[in-house]
Amino acid sequence: MTRAAPEPMRPDDEPRPGVITLAATPIGHAGDASARLRAALAHAELVAAEDTRRLLNLAQRLGVHVGGRILSFHEHNERERAAELIEAARAGHSVLMVSDAGMPSVSDPGYRLVVAAAEAGVPVTVAPGPSAVLTALALSGLASDRFCFEGFLPRKPGEQRRALEALAQERRTMVFFESPRRVHQTLTTMAQVLGSERRAALCRELTKTYEEVRRATLGELVASTEGEVLGEIVLVVAGAQVLAADPQEVAREALVLADDGMRLKAAAAQVAQAAGLRANEVYRTALALREAPSS
Repeated sequence: MTRAAPEPMRPDDEPRPGVITLAATPIGHAGDASARLRAALAHAELVAAEDTRRLLNLAQRLGVHVGGRILSFHEHNERERAAELIEAARAGHSVLMVSDAGMPSVSDPGYRLVVAAAEAGVPVTVAPGPSAVLTALALSGLASDRFCFEGFLPRKPGEQRRALEALAQERRTMVFFESPRRVHQTLTTMAQVLGSERRAALCRELTKTYEEVRRATLGELVASTEGEVLGEIVLVVAGAQVLAADPQEVAREALVLADDGMRLKAAAAQVAQAAGLRANEVYRTALALREAPSS
């Protein structure tokens, strides 16, 4: 079977003069590179890369010649280099910023550049593309309607435990990055703090040859990572389950508020919202409790 030819670059794919473009790069599979990324690499007058060697390797895999000046842009020089990129855009040059993989500024350099550009009035645009966060979320089999990205947890055990304790009641699905060397210990702490029965997914080497997704409980993932774990890892953890509130207990809270002068219907609505119950149910229960003979 013959492979389809890549989509030709269009003029509107090319970076615009005086604009800083943040472009997403493949997180593994080179075929995920967009036409806009290819055009930006070929035509941007200034290309800022988290790792210049990786940039050139990517360009080679894509069959693209980087036409502009290349400079390094990483966490240790981001503040200083941001000023240089902004000045280049002000001078009318097209500026491209890429990280090693995925979307710049998402656990990668780029955030300070966007803030500085906004303050300087320099336009910034994005060439969207691959994202390890969204790819893992989609593959996890966990709820994706509401989620939060927590990046890398602290490395020190005490700080990591405190960070997880602060997330113990988080109801949204949580996405974390983790290194293969620390993933077993991180999962162990997660199981201790969040509960060993909490559902989770370990996503490894996304979009690469040895892509793997392990969907299990935290306790099961702890056991499965006791040996060597290789590759880049994203952990997706289910949010906390909401325990059903007791309507009678909530109705008693409404009666207390009513005794203090609040209208019962308003009190029922207030406590019902906090408990995740229907206001009418709490109101009817409160009326029944009020009318019931005391023993």
